[in-house]
Amino acid sequence: MATTIRTVSILPAFPILTKLLFLIPIAAGLFGVLLPSLGYFPDLGGNQFHFEIFHQLLDHPALPNSVSLTLFSGISATFISLCLAILLAAMLSQDGNSGNNKNKITRFFVIVQRGLIPLIAVPHAAIALGLAFLIAPSGWIIRSLSFLVMGWETPPEWVTLQDPFGLSLIFGLVLKETPYLLLMILAALPQIRAQEYLRIGQSLGYGNFRSWLKLVLPQVYPLIRLPVFAVLAFSLSVVDVALILGPTTPPTLAVLILRWIDDPDLSFRFLASAGAVLLLVITLGSLFFWRVSEWLVLRKWRNWLTNGKRGSGNEAHNLAALSGLVLLGTAFFSVLGLAFWSLSLRWPYPHVLPQRWTSRNWERHWSSLQETAFTTLEVGVISGAIALFLVVGCLENEQWRRVKFSFRSQWLLYLPLLIPQATFLLGIQILAVRLEMDGTFLLLVWSHLLFVLPYIFLTLADPWRNLDARFPLIAQCLGASPLRILFRIKLPLLLKPLLVAAAIGFAVSVAQYLPTLFAGGGRFATLTTEAVSYAAGADRRVIGVYGFLQALFPWIALLLALAIPRWRFRNRAALS
Repeated sequence: MATTIRTVSILPAFPILTKLLFLIPIAAGLFGVLLPSLGYFPDLGGNQFHFEIFHQLLDHPALPNSVSLTLFSGISATFISLCLAILLAAMLSQDGNSGNNKNKITRFFVIVQRGLIPLIAVPHAAIALGLAFLIAPSGWIIRSLSFLVMGWETPPEWVTLQDPFGLSLIFGLVLKETPYLLLMILAALPQIRAQEYLRIGQSLGYGNFRSWLKLVLPQVYPLIRLPVFAVLAFSLSVVDVALILGPTTPPTLAVLILRWIDDPDLSFRFLASAGAVLLLVITLGSLFFWRVSEWLVLRKWRNWLTNGKRGSGNEAHNLAALSGLVLLGTAFFSVLGLAFWSLSLRWPYPHVLPQRWTSRNWERHWSSLQETAFTTLEVGVISGAIALFLVVGCLENEQWRRVKFSFRSQWLLYLPLLIPQATFLLGIQILAVRLEMDGTFLLLVWSHLLFVLPYIFLTLADPWRNLDARFPLIAQCLGASPLRILFRIKLPLLLKPLLVAAAIGFAVSVAQYLPTLFAGGGRFATLTTEAVSYAAGADRRVIGVYGFLQALFPWIALLLALAIPRWRFRNRAALS
């Protein structure tokens, strides 16, 4: 009994420690970037507060186009991703018990779902690099068109990559964010018993799609508002994808800030800090604009929800099937293109496949690959293990102390995803330099932990909370301590969700570009930082090597997460 009381009394430390891990770096980062933006940076000669830096920022010739490009690409990518995710979720949620034709449709969308969900594990930079190989004027699509139809001897002079409107950037973001939002919607559906509402709509003569839009969507959207906000904030402040796919003259605001940071003239650090503050204001303003737009759309379409009009929804089925196939096919050929380029010795235009194959590209970079891959693996495993430990402690605290996860805590969990990385990470770097902590492994792991922990919590929370309470209750009645119940009952029963959460956390760590760049201080290279740096060069073979390995690491982690429980519980089908 004393052991049980002592164990339960330790549990409140987990949420407190987790909140401190979030609040301290974010608050310090915002503080560290605000002071230089106001002219105070003693190490660079700034000893007085003033607003001259913001005047210089507003007078910069590249700023208006950078801001407009940031807003257009970020809001457009979020809106398109959300619409496609809603469309696919509506088709995946339909009841397949209404005839053979609908059963076939349901099976088709399940195949699309199983293909799209693993895209979450592929880093943004890997998808962007593969997409660049696909849509470039000498890319795979143009080569196929030239071979099959057009017969072009030289690549056409089309601006399909890094176009001035950011369309390729939007496409790359949609390719990655749609599966994430789809997963969030599918995870939220059981909370509102969506199938019951669909059957009610069908009994009133509505089709599946209209039933979903009128009855399910108004209830499920509030549950995914925070993920949508996270996608919007990321799309506005993304750097690695914008470096690969986005325009360069001018670039997006986040890339422009990175250029100022990398400028040899250290006085540009003041301008970068002011730009980071402006990016934060733009992001907060966009989130407010999105929230107001939600209210206006709901007000405008309230009559449509109750007008009683029926419809077949066949057009929606066709559109969902087309969009799912386009997303899935584009992602597949993007990663396949990376693999082909990494193994090609000679691949001239307009040949669709390499003329000569070789493993020399891998052998030539093997020594540097080993060190980079080990750093990626080390940071991902350590940050994932710490995050998993904290998340399990927080969830155990919920159950043993009957503490409900508050709405405020949920916002705190999403805070690193809602604030632009370039804003508070730049502030952390400035303070780390002052404290002589820049370029340390501890700071690198901590910066990754800020983004790994939210995803692990979101992945593991529902399976943990939905575990049958009778199992731990029986063990407790037999005198088992909380630790014994955790290790002998809960962890074995939840092995698969635990490993999947760890794999997703590892994938998030592999994908981090700015945290590695700022916290690592150039002393630590990961597959993502190397792949993005090589993307500025012209050697597609080297880009293919690093990009494909970057995509391969999270896939291996996810495959192990699914295979280990199946092997461990091969004689217990319900647990595998």
